[in-house]
This record gives sequence, C-alpha cells and structure tokens, in this order.
Amino acid sequence: MAVLLLLFLLTASAVSANEDAFIGVNIGTALSDMPSPTQVVALLKAQNIRHVRLYDADRAMLLSLANTGIRVTVSVPNEQLLGIGQSNATAANWVARNVVAHVPATNITAIAVGSEILTTLPNAAPVLVSALKFIHSALVASNLDGQIKVSTPHSSSIILDSFPPSQAFFNRSWDPVMVPLLKFLQSTGSYFMLNVYPYYDYMQSNGVIPLDYALFRPLPPNKEAVDANTLLHYTNVFDAIVDAAYFAMTYLNVTNVPIFVTESGWPSKGDSSEPDATLDNANNYNSNLIRHVLNNTGTPKHPRIAVSTYIYELYNEDLRTGPTSEKNWGLFDANGMPVYTLHLTGAGTVLANDTTNQTFCVAKEGADRKMLQAALDWACGPGKVDCSSLLQGQPCYEPDNIVAHSTYAFNAYFQKMAKSPGTCDFKGVATITTTDPSHGSCIFPGSAGRNGTFPNATSLAPSTNSSTSGCNSVYYYGAGSFTTSVIIGFLLMSMFNLKCFCCRFF
Repeated sequence: MAVLLLLFLLTASAVSANEDAFIGVNIGTALSDMPSPTQVVALLKAQNIRHVRLYDADRAMLLSLANTGIRVTVSVPNEQLLGIGQSNATAANWVARNVVAHVPATNITAIAVGSEILTTLPNAAPVLVSALKFIHSALVASNLDGQIKVSTPHSSSIILDSFPPSQAFFNRSWDPVMVPLLKFLQSTGSYFMLNVYPYYDYMQSNGVIPLDYALFRPLPPNKEAVDANTLLHYTNVFDAIVDAAYFAMTYLNVTNVPIFVTESGWPSKGDSSEPDATLDNANNYNSNLIRHVLNNTGTPKHPRIAVSTYIYELYNEDLRTGPTSEKNWGLFDANGMPVYTLHLTGAGTVLANDTTNQTFCVAKEGADRKMLQAALDWACGPGKVDCSSLLQGQPCYEPDNIVAHSTYAFNAYFQKMAKSPGTCDFKGVATITTTDPSHGSCIFPGSAGRNGTFPNATSLAPSTNSSTSGCNSVYYYGAGSFTTSVIIGFLLMSMFNLKCFCCRFF
C-alpha cells in the first residue's frame, strides 16, 4: 500500500515547467583582485551567460548589467536578514534602493533572501518567512511582483534520509518555518531554491558513493541506484538530491513548487585530504551538469521538467578561508582566463568556454631539435609571423630555449591562419592544445587575455595582411638545405651586434 501511495503521489505531482531549463552562474566577491563590473559583464557576454546570481545587490554591478538583458537574481545578505524580517519599512527601503532603482533597465527577476539560513544562521530562522513576505509586499506595492520572484536558498542538508529519494523528508525541527515557507512559495508562484553539492555527498560517503555516480559519468544498468519504492533508476547524485527535495515537499502536501538549484559545482584543486578536487573532475562534473540541464532531461521523478541551475561559481575566490578547495570552485580566474576548458559539444553555447575558441598550437613534446629549429625559422621568415616578442629583452624571450620559442612562433602562425586545418603541423613537430601557453607578461596570440585583458579585447594575433616578420628567414622549411639568407643573417649580426634568435639554437 505504501508503494502504491508513493507511486500515486509521484504521478499526481503538479510541478510543471514554465520555461526551458537554464544555466546561470554565481558571482562571488572574495577575490584579492576583483575584476571591475564592466569586465565581469564583458566575460558574461563573451560566454553567452544570460542568468547570474549576485550574493548582494551591488549598485555598480547592477548598473553594469543594465540594458544587457541578462536575468539577475539579487540577494539579501545574511547580516541584513534580521532587520528586514522584523520591519516592513526596512524591507520596503531595501527593495526601493536595490531593486526599484534599477528596473527595468536591469533585468532583475528574483530576490534570494539570505542563504542557507536554517543551517548557518538558525537564530534568524524565526523571521525568515516574515522577511520573504515583507520583501514580496514591497514588490507588490511597486507592481513588480509579477516580474520578480522571492525565495531563499537552502542547503541540501536540511533533507534527511535522502536515499531512497521517496523516503526523504525535511528535518522536522524546521517544520514551523518550512511549512509556512512552502505555502508562501506556492501562493506567490515562486520556486524552492536548493544548493546541491554532490562533491560533499561523495566526500562524506566514505566510499559508498562511486565517483562516477557523483560526476554524471555513465553507469552500467546494474550499477544504477534504484529506489525500491518507486522503481525509479538514478544515474547521478544530483538527480537523487533534487528528487529527495521534491518528495520531502510532497510529504508536507506541497506538490506544485518547482526547484531551482541555486548552487552546484566541483572544486578544481584541493588539499592532500581532498584528492578528488582536481581539474579533470571539476571539468567532468560541470560539463556533464551543463549538458544534463540544458538538454531538459529533468529528473526520474519529473522527467523533462526544467531544473534550472546556477553553477558555483564564475571566479576562483582566493580570499576564502578554509581548505584549498574553498578557493577553487571557479570556472575562471580573476583575469578572465578559463581554469579549464569545458567539454560541451552538442550542449549549446552557454558557458562553453571553448566558445572563445581557446585552442593553441605548441611544440610537440620530444620533437627533434633540428626540426623545431627549421620550423621556427620558416614561421618567422616565409610564414610572416611577427616574432619580435622573442627578441632579447622582450616579453617572450624567456625561457630562452628552442621549445618555448618555437611554441610561440607555431601558435602565432596557427592563429594568423585562423586555425585552418593543417596549420598546426610543421612536419609533425607541433600539436594543438586547449591549455593557454601564455606565461607572465608573455601573452600568446589567441589568448582570451591575462593581466586584465578580457575576452572582448582585441585579438593579439598578427594580422593576416601583415607582410613583416620579426627576423629574416634563416631556414626555409622543407628546402632541405641552408640558403644564402644564413650568410645574410650572420652578416647582419656582425654589423649591428645583434643576437639572432632564429639562429642560435642550430
């Protein structure tokens, strides 16, 4: 009978999708060198990010987001919650200053009131629903309640017995808050905000949760987790947590409030006690998450129902305290460089940081030095690459070796030729990579930018119309022998006491 009842509740749920699922990003501010709001918006545009969540309502950021069409969730910081929850006037002033003053130019679509209040600031829990209602009343007074939803993000730790999902329920000690909160969300047509972190579930499972299950990697049918009550198959932790929240709401007789995941991600670096916080795992998790969301896959309980998700987070935040992983959840560093290139083929363009076409041509490891020298001479000569950055005293002179210099020249040619097929070969001594070889002040052509340069900056690649070269050709690639230009090169070195970077490695 219990199974039949659960199956009835499963099929009777009234949750519906009112739009396709979207991927957004959280923008934190715990950076020692925080990019300017203008730079942040430039990165958002370059990555086709149309949804952002701010952890406050920073005026400069909201002004920079004006007239971009980007949908913005602003937040009431936790430290302001008590004041707003105890005073309708305080809430009205907050809305007037941080919302009304910016719409419609800035497309504010939601207000997140606090963050994980029940688990991080429990003394404010008694006024949480009041804060939501006061904020909503201020929106009604400004005729903005139809455009802007009000909710509050929760930690998934408020869900107990989350597997099997059909048996999940909210911590009963929070019923005095959760019941009126859900009724408020239901009556205002808002959504349940949930922070979902399979990384922590995996780390805390002591090996019970397989890494593949946490990372959305394909599992054989016999490895999938099955809810014995509903016979639903779960292939990843993310879906199981979201469905656990749906079932927990059903347990409180609420079946028509959709879930928005306000935070999810995976750290790219960790301490020795965090061996699975790696670039590869972060890339796999976020790439698979984005694909899963944008395909409108839904969850086993609600297939094809949007589970819109904000990735935590846009930037690595070096000022965060705690373990190394706390500083390394970002998709980009403070200079706007991708921490890793997402694998998003077929998943659309949003947040595919390979949409900036970040591929480079580099010297192949272990390549023959004489062949590298010949290819370098050709690139800087007949190839018409501007190799002036490799001269002594220039930004890319160091490291002073054939591999580094040929890598720069190969890539400059590759970028100059618009990455056309066959332009990164150089008789087998070059290869394509997605890792930006820029270093220090040496910015490689095609780089999205370092040292404050962002993806909307002018390309650093030499013009394809350029007829100049950084040095005279010393070795014609494929000619098989020295030419008279060698003699010219040495004569020029003697006359002007110059060091020829094209010749010194032969």
